[in-house]
Amino acid sequence: MRAVLFFAGLIAGIPGFGQEKMTLEACEAMFMRSNLALLAQQYNISQADADIAQAKIWELPQAGFQTNLYNPEAHKAFDLSKANSLSVQQLLYLGGKKKYEVAYARSNRELALLEFDQLLAELKARLYESYYTLHYEEKKLIDINTQLAYMAGLLDAFKVQTVKGNTSLKEQVRLQAMVVQLNNDKIGIVNTILQQQQLLKTFTGLQENIHTAITNEEDSALLAKRPIISLDTIKQQALAHNAGYRYSLKNVEASKVNVNWQRSQNVPDLTLGGEWDQLGGAFRNEVNFTVGIPIPLWKRNKGNVTKAQYQVKESQANSDMKKLDLETSVELAYQTWQNQYEQYAAINAEDLQNLQAVHAGMMTNFRKGNVTLVDFTDFMDSYRQTILQLYEMKKQLMIAAQELNRLTQSKIF
Repeated sequence: MRAVLFFAGLIAGIPGFGQEKMTLEACEAMFMRSNLALLAQQYNISQADADIAQAKIWELPQAGFQTNLYNPEAHKAFDLSKANSLSVQQLLYLGGKKKYEVAYARSNRELALLEFDQLLAELKARLYESYYTLHYEEKKLIDINTQLAYMAGLLDAFKVQTVKGNTSLKEQVRLQAMVVQLNNDKIGIVNTILQQQQLLKTFTGLQENIHTAITNEEDSALLAKRPIISLDTIKQQALAHNAGYRYSLKNVEASKVNVNWQRSQNVPDLTLGGEWDQLGGAFRNEVNFTVGIPIPLWKRNKGNVTKAQYQVKESQANSDMKKLDLETSVELAYQTWQNQYEQYAAINAEDLQNLQAVHAGMMTNFRKGNVTLVDFTDFMDSYRQTILQLYEMKKQLMIAAQELNRLTQSKIF
């Protein structure tokens, strides 16, 4: 009973332990609704929409009016009765300038959408990783607390017996070392839990601490999942769906559109207009048609065209590098997952049952005096390390699986 109460006190001492558990799906729903980074990124898409609208706008017509400031013959200022003229002009873009400007703005919008998709994939992967890390750290904490409750109770009993002279101080110190090690493990685990809870708060926008809700059956099913497609197919899925790589491809297209836009700037624009002149022309109330165009003696945008051409080469090189990096990253992530899976699969259910059976037997025989304290503490230390390593193995397996999902931005697992 004392051990049970001690264990309950330890659990209650963890910040936010009593809060309601949340499934991964619930966390993801809150993430999609409340994540501030996603909300901020969406404004970039709205800005790109505004750029498209701006690109479609033509220059305003220009109107001009000319009148007399001072009539020296009549000695009259602002004599509006005779010498007045009015003109209206409109600039017409030639060479497809507006078409390419709008196309470039639309390319930028597609880039903004891909940036959003990439940010969404990155943040969602980090959300999943934090959730699974928290899950297995909570599992570690439960086991460490169970061991700590038993060993602390045992240490208290030995202290009483040491005072009475029934046990040696050396035995007491050996138990004390075990309790110190377990407490040290607990501090590290609790710190990791708090860190992951803080990350989940940031992702979901929630103020309360989050605790995981994965059943043992769900846990086993998740760990047993394997890809049903080959590594080459996984690479192809990554090239087809990874927003970062698709962004690099779209950036090449946008750079090519920019080249055409810059070339179009070398085509002179046409200015058309009409003019009315009351008295200054060949006739009274003369109405004239005007047209103007710059004389293309040189290419006024030659430098920008050259710069845009180099930007195409740069974006193509970056895209090729991104493709190579993505393929190698997928291969590495797959090999990492495979190594983790093979390590986990090597431990079968019978091995775990044997471990628990020996653990229960050691505790029973130690109480009966059939096992020495040295053998007991050595086994308990090995048991502690094995349990922690087992949960760490499971955690790393899930993280490796999520890394493949992140790179391919597909549901591989």
